[in-house]
Amino acid sequence: MNSLARPAVGAALLAVVLAVHAAQSEQRFPWPRGALAAVSLSYDDALDSQLDNALPALDHARLKASFYLQLSNPSVRRRMQAWRAAARAGHELGNHTLFHQCSSALPERAWVAPHRDLLTTSVAQMKDQALLANTMLLAIDGKRERSFTAPCVDLQAGGENYLPSIASEFVAIKAGATDGPVVSMWTLDPYAVPVVAPVGLGGRELIEMVKAAGASGTMLNLTFHGVGGDYLATSAEAHRELLAFLAANRKLYWTDTFLNIMKHVKTQQVRRQRR
Repeated sequence: MNSLARPAVGAALLAVVLAVHAAQSEQRFPWPRGALAAVSLSYDDALDSQLDNALPALDHARLKASFYLQLSNPSVRRRMQAWRAAARAGHELGNHTLFHQCSSALPERAWVAPHRDLLTTSVAQMKDQALLANTMLLAIDGKRERSFTAPCVDLQAGGENYLPSIASEFVAIKAGATDGPVVSMWTLDPYAVPVVAPVGLGGRELIEMVKAAGASGTMLNLTFHGVGGDYLATSAEAHRELLAFLAANRKLYWTDTFLNIMKHVKTQQVRRQRR
């Protein structure tokens, strides 16, 4: 190779390296402050163990989370001031409907009461229920922006998907189950976000899922029910271990309310579409 060819080859190699770097930068989802991934900690059904165990642990770790209230749960009436205090502290109160309608058609659903069965509930009834739940939540926390979690991630009301009828009322909706992080933030549908229900998992297993989200540069949505009590429970020890890891690594993993995370996701998706 003569001396004149070498610079040309070097320039070509540099161009390839820059092109690869640009492609990688384009694919990487931009999280605030350069975080590797986002983590959403959510708690469904308005359970006492969430107020007694989860909320104090979150506040101690200085982490914000989302609580999806089933507004007919007696805990909402009995402990209204505690839920209001959680909202004032920066936690999200999300919509989980009034009566937690689920389908009795699926296995192990004998607990579904006939008057709360999605099989015999219409789309119009679910829409009314979701809208009234938003009004009740407004009375509790004074906020209008809201996200929604479909009870049992069951979507068929009377044989028809009810989410399209309510989507315009929410910033984002959780409506699917998965066993790990979101696959791609760029293609994620904000109105069909999948969640992990980590029933009975230990702290180490929960932390490994967070690390997997960091490796993929995406998002982990954990939806707890009971914490150290109630049903579908995660132990208080495993929960504290997870929070301690997130608090110690808050620069790597952005932990915030589902509402705040999804507002950021939607903004970034729109910006990319406009390029």
